[in-house]
Amino acid sequence: MALEDAFTNFTERDWERKSPDGTVRLAVIGVGGFARNRALPGIADSTYCETTTLVTSSPDRTRTVADSFDIPNVIDYDGFLAGDHAAAYDAAYVATPNALHGTYATVAADRGKHVICEKPLDTSLETAQEIVDACADAGVTLMTAYRLQVEPTVRRTRELVRHGGIGDVAQIHGTFSNPLLDHADPDTWRLDPDLAGGGALVDLGVYPLNTTRFLLDCDPDGVYATTHSSGEPFDPVDEHVSFQLEFPTGATAACTASFNAHANSRLELIGTDGMVTIASPFGGVVPQEIVVESGDLRMEYTGPPVDEVREEFDYFGYCVLTDTDPEPDGPDGLADLRVVEAAYESAKTGRRVGLE
Repeated sequence: MALEDAFTNFTERDWERKSPDGTVRLAVIGVGGFARNRALPGIADSTYCETTTLVTSSPDRTRTVADSFDIPNVIDYDGFLAGDHAAAYDAAYVATPNALHGTYATVAADRGKHVICEKPLDTSLETAQEIVDACADAGVTLMTAYRLQVEPTVRRTRELVRHGGIGDVAQIHGTFSNPLLDHADPDTWRLDPDLAGGGALVDLGVYPLNTTRFLLDCDPDGVYATTHSSGEPFDPVDEHVSFQLEFPTGATAACTASFNAHANSRLELIGTDGMVTIASPFGGVVPQEIVVESGDLRMEYTGPPVDEVREEFDYFGYCVLTDTDPEPDGPDGLADLRVVEAAYESAKTGRRVGLE
């Protein structure tokens, strides 16, 4: 691949090979900040999905949100479990705290509904496997909500890597820090290990973890990790995490994540013949700024704005409507959870942990 051609079709939806009719009607389960500010607008702008039902602990307070997006049905969690308005949706988007993913995803699958579930799939590998099994038994689509896998900068970078544009990848550096208390109270569920399943690693570290696996098309065979918390309110979870992934190709990835550091994200791939740097890939709004160096050539590229959340729901809807298996499927979510559990074991024991 010629370097100057690497991003010619930057916004190309290489996964979109048909033009299916209709939309997938969604029940959005959990109407927190991300759902209100990013997911619902993204779904509203999408071609293949629409929201028909909101599931919330406070239906009365959520009516205003429903009205602003012209969503006809608002029910509470017990109502969802009981099957209220089940005929009004085809799929469930599970955006609850992590420990509740299994409950709502498996109920949706048992009801014959497709599932798109926020990451991680659950707080334990065992429960996540139950989600995967329930969706497989019901014959419904399961997608883990790794939106960066449909984000153009990341997809074009994967193509560049696959075509040997920077030679063999030797090193990856990924970092994601976000000062949690700047936008959340100290009693946020993200600092409750029973609800979150961990701290900075499961909330932020999964972004460089999954993106690295996606770009290399390979799973790590070893991990070494350290965690640190400086005091309240971070004591119950990991405030900061650093982990190194070892891949069977010989590549290594050095990743960090933090709940209490200046907001920053960056991804860098260093190959035998060049390197790729992506600015702010994990912060929620990717600026599509990328630098590629290969031999004597250096290219800086800024692509047009793309809403990765809209792309995510369009991709999910497309997969459901065309009976296509999504790339970030259930097993993809399981693979990350295996690494997360191994990383926490490593941090506890101070030793490298091997992965099958």
